[in-house]
Amino acid sequence: MPEIWFPHLGIEIGHLSRVAFSFFGIDVYWYGLIIGVAIVLAVALVLHEAKRTGQSPDEYMDFGLVAIILSVIGARVYYVIFSWEMYRDNPLEILNFRHGGLGIYGAVLVGIGYGLFYAIRKKKNFFLMADTVLPSLLLGQLCGRWGNFFNREAFGGYTDSLFAMRYLKEQVASSNLTPDILAHTITVDGAEYIQVHPTFLYESLWNLCLFALLLYLRKHHKSFDGQIGALYCIGYGIGRFWIEGLRTDQLLLWHTNIAVSQVVSLGMIAVGLGIYLSLWKKKKIEKS
Repeated sequence: MPEIWFPHLGIEIGHLSRVAFSFFGIDVYWYGLIIGVAIVLAVALVLHEAKRTGQSPDEYMDFGLVAIILSVIGARVYYVIFSWEMYRDNPLEILNFRHGGLGIYGAVLVGIGYGLFYAIRKKKNFFLMADTVLPSLLLGQLCGRWGNFFNREAFGGYTDSLFAMRYLKEQVASSNLTPDILAHTITVDGAEYIQVHPTFLYESLWNLCLFALLLYLRKHHKSFDGQIGALYCIGYGIGRFWIEGLRTDQLLLWHTNIAVSQVVSLGMIAVGLGIYLSLWKKKKIEKS
């Protein structure tokens, strides 16, 4: 009996544990392991790009060590702020990262904010830094989404589309199950499945395509510093706004039904467009 099933693609996964391995009695979860690997890959790509463009890899390593720590904290704070009812009566649980609860937009916003601070303090070109770092962030994001797959989370509502995915109902948090999903519960050989949009997969594939595009543009068609960073904001914002609308575990603005990540996505798109047009216009004036 499969635990995870893509019925229209003919893919069945018999057993998929959340735990990758145990180390001295401590469980190491796939989610944390995947995020760790994603960070390593992202840092390696940043250092490679810095070397390729004549920048100092050591300076990016110094920046990255602090940025990674602050971004993880930012991701946690973002999640806690918009899930405060879960921690209000037990604030010490905020420090328990092993129980999950990270918001990627918190990491992105804090990381960009620290990048701006670092650039000003070190008198560096912030837009060049953004072009160097943000495509690597996408690499980390597309890898990290697979941690949601192992955790049976970050999925959408019911669908019977080509990419429809089934999870064993008993392995999914009940808080993520909507009436529409429950109304379409499927029973196979006595086991109950939910059938949903694999939004983790949608976002991973979107990020992969955007990542490939940004790498190509950065290497062959970059016209000005800030171009790639601005396109990251626009591209990621568009994809996340669409995909977030499908998810059942949205973080909501207080006392509303408005998804926080959709609001932030619109802000990212607007800022990216503003920066791109401003820098493009400046470059055009300089050429004339």
